[in-house]
Formats: sequence, structure tokens, C-alpha cells
Amino acid sequence: MGDNGAHNGVDGEPGADGVVLLIGCGMRRYREYLLAGAAATHPVWLFTGEEPDWQTPFLTGHTMVDVTDRAAVLAAAGELAGRVPVRGVLSWDETLIVTTAHVAEALGLPGAGVDGVEGCRDKFRSRRLLTAAGVDQPRYAWVDTAEEALAAAGTIGCPVVLKPRGMGASIGVVFAADLGEVAEAFRTADEAGRIGAVSYRGGALVEEYLEGPEISIDAAVVDGEYHPMFVARKQVGLFPYFEETGHHVAADDPLRTDGTLLETVRAAHRAIGYGYGITHTEVKLTARGPVIVEINGRLGGDLIPRLGQLATGIDPARAAVRAALGLRPDFSDTVHRTVGIRFGYPPEDCEVVSVTPPTEAEGLLAAEALVEPGAELRLPPNGYIARHSYVVVTGADRAQTDARLDAAAARVGLDRRPLSVPVPI
Repeated sequence: MGDNGAHNGVDGEPGADGVVLLIGCGMRRYREYLLAGAAATHPVWLFTGEEPDWQTPFLTGHTMVDVTDRAAVLAAAGELAGRVPVRGVLSWDETLIVTTAHVAEALGLPGAGVDGVEGCRDKFRSRRLLTAAGVDQPRYAWVDTAEEALAAAGTIGCPVVLKPRGMGASIGVVFAADLGEVAEAFRTADEAGRIGAVSYRGGALVEEYLEGPEISIDAAVVDGEYHPMFVARKQVGLFPYFEETGHHVAADDPLRTDGTLLETVRAAHRAIGYGYGITHTEVKLTARGPVIVEINGRLGGDLIPRLGQLATGIDPARAAVRAALGLRPDFSDTVHRTVGIRFGYPPEDCEVVSVTPPTEAEGLLAAEALVEPGAELRLPPNGYIARHSYVVVTGADRAQTDARLDAAAARVGLDRRPLSVPVPI
């Protein structure tokens, strides 16, 4: 166990003493801004399976524990609470949010609730709850075999989308244009799901394909009350898969205050019974109105919260900590601009020799390599999230931001060697 020495919280509000427990942290390039924002809001104690390195300046203390072992995490949380006042608990790791809900419940702290977070994590459970509550859903069926998938697709009507029950980042999500593509799509979704959490392994959801753009909304939820922060507009690629290749966030996006959209999302949160925390909700904007794709019980991935912060000035980590403390959000825009991110994918399965991000480009805010030399990148269905880099830019509006993203992405240098033999997942 490590302890860097306690310090006082900066909020100066009731409950600002003690610590907020953060379960897991993640990679520096994706999570440092969140840890910095959390530590600036309240003292943070980290549960981690690896000795802290870059995290250390932001921590009041840490406990070494296998964060994938729920029983061990619960025992360590109880031990910590016996020595240090624990005021809240949070995680921004998809695989740890259920454990986090169990810890909050065990310590009597504000949390999503175990049922609430399972309504996010288990996509089949989410579909059932939202449908029962009358929230608009794609037509769907749960299937365990390719034969059942074919029958379901025949009932729903093609095209359909097949997806695992408990994966994230669009892993294993596949489009099937007709019945002839369903069996292979089922195989991909089923196999992808088997690399995830044991509770959600095997089988697939077959869902109606929804026409229309896809967005996401990051929000704070306090005592069941939904408070939106920012909206991201998603770009996907590598069809028939749904790899997320980029996002845009604009402070002046009218969807941030769209009554129909927000009421749909609020109704979805009521349906799953989500109590306290941060959520990242994905929505398709269809001809019949907004339709919920999924609710995630955490901050968005792909640096979306960072884009939101750069576009609006709202600190997503501060919002997450306040929700974990049971405090209402206090965010408001301090910046007003459009920001976009573009991820670089190789044209084929390859071994990376080198990646050289640009140092200059119009509107460039950040650019970084995501892999080291020697890394193997495999495109779906042989692998997922095969990204070599990202660029972040700002522009006067989405059109200018898109043009600047194109230009910045074109300046990324990728030296590679093709991988001639795909390795199945």
C-alpha cells in the first residue's frame, strides 16, 4: 500500500474531507486529464493493480489490489474506509463499473445502484427495461445460435445489426444487409463477446438497423436527476463494422437543449433506475425521433470528455467527482468553440515500424501516436480499435473543423509492414 500524504479538498463543502476512491485508472494518454481534474476537485485514493507512476502527483494515496477481483476490491474498500473517511467512489473503466456500484452499496455511498449500472452494462437487460418503459428502441431479439439469429432477422427484417451483450467501443458490432450475411455476423458478435466479462459471454443481440446520424451525450446524474454536459457527433467507418473513427463537439450544438432528445434520455435513465454518477448515452437520430442505442455508466471513451472540455470549458472529471459525492453539478460553459478528433487506422493488417504525428497544422490542439514500433494492428474482424494515432483540431464550425481534421490526419506518417496471415480473435 502506498500513501502520498493526505491533503484537503478544494471544494470546501460538506463532505470535502476524506477521499474519493477511484477504482482503476487507465492509460496516461487517455486518462491523465481526468485524474488531474478529479484531484483538483477532491483528494483521490486509487485502487490499482500496478504501482502508480505518472498518477502519483495526483494521489492522496493508493492501494495495490487486483481490480478485476470484486471480492478483493470490496475487502480493500472496507479496510480503507476503516482508516480513512471515504466520501465517494467512481470509475471510468467500463469493465469496473459494476464492481464500483457494489463498493458504493457496501460503503453506503452515492452510486448508480447495482441494478442501475447493470442496466448499462448488460445490453440485453437494458433493451428489456427500456422497452417495458415505453422508451423508443430498435426492434430486437436475443439469440444463442446462428439459426436463432436467422429466424430473428427474418422477423425483424433486414438489414440488422448484431452485437455482443457486454462489450464496449463497438467491438463485435456488425451490420448484416440480408439473411445471407446474418450467420457470419452472428459468429463475429458471439466470438467478440467471449473475450469480455464472464457474465455477458456468448450469444448476441439482433437489432433493427436504424437510419440516421449517431450522437452521444455525457451527463451527470444526481439522485436520479439528469444533467447533460455536452453532445458529440460520431463518425464511423470500416463498414460493415462500426469502428468509431472520430467525433465532433460544439458548444453551440442545438441538441444540447433539444427538449425531445433530452426527455427521451431522461426517460431511459429513469427506466434503468440510475442513481448517481456519470453516463455516456448513445442515440440515433431517426425519422421517427431519437432512439436509444445504449447507456454506458461511465464517461465516454475516445477522449470525448476531453473534446467536451476543450469545446465548452466544462470539466468532466469535476462533474464525476461531485456526482460520486452526491453533490449537484455546478458546470457552465466558459469556452465556446467546435473541436474534433480523428483516429488513424491502417489500410490493412500491419506491423508498425513508426508513427509520426504532425507538430503543426491549422487549428491543431493535439496529436499523438497511440502505438509503439512493433505493434501489430489488425482490422475487424481479426482485431478491433486498430488505431495508430489521433489528431485533435478546432475550427469555426463543423465544416471547417472537418477540413482541418482531413489536413492534419494527412500529415500523420505511418511506416508499416503488412501482416500476410490474419490471426482470428
